[in-house]
Amino acid sequence: MSGLNPEDQLEIERLGGLAGVGLPGSRIRSRALVEGRALSDEESKSVAALFATPSAVSATATKDADGFRYRLTLHRHNDSQKLVVGEATLLVSLQQRVQDELI
Repeated sequence: MSGLNPEDQLEIERLGGLAGVGLPGSRIRSRALVEGRALSDEESKSVAALFATPSAVSATATKDADGFRYRLTLHRHNDSQKLVVGEATLLVSLQQRVQDELI
């Protein structure tokens, strides 16, 4: 399976957990914006695979009520796709790219 294109952009937002990060009323936003060329081959292929089967991936996103979920937005050309995945589904290396900021 091929990965993302170098010019693609991936936005990663961490949501939920005990503090409700990124949800309405939260004072913390956790996110990252990564260009396709900055992803490792493994990360690129993993993200492409997630977007190839979005319905199967989304079904696992709500299993752990107190765990984090990640909203992935893939920006390609003049199009974008969104997907929410559970913490266990997203590579740790992608989770570590997310930075917290107070809002």
